Amino acid sequence: MGQVAKVIELVGESTDSWQDAVQQAVAEASRTIHGINGVEVTNWTANVHNGQVQSYKVDVKVAFGVDPARS
Repeated sequence: MGQVAKVIELVGESTDSWQDAVQQAVAEASRTIHGINGVEVTNWTANVHNGQVQSYKVDVKVAFGVDPARS
């Protein structure tokens, strides 16, 4: 039987980098979702104040396996 995956969309934010924003989103999702096996970054943005980047934001799609027998 094939595998089934569920995908959810999240926004991660960091004052350090876009990469850290992705890691923050995945880390937070991992607190309640088990079996995360992929992430797709769909949008990269930043907040700017006085000509300086203040925070980085990413929209991510997080994929994780589900048991089709339990769906």
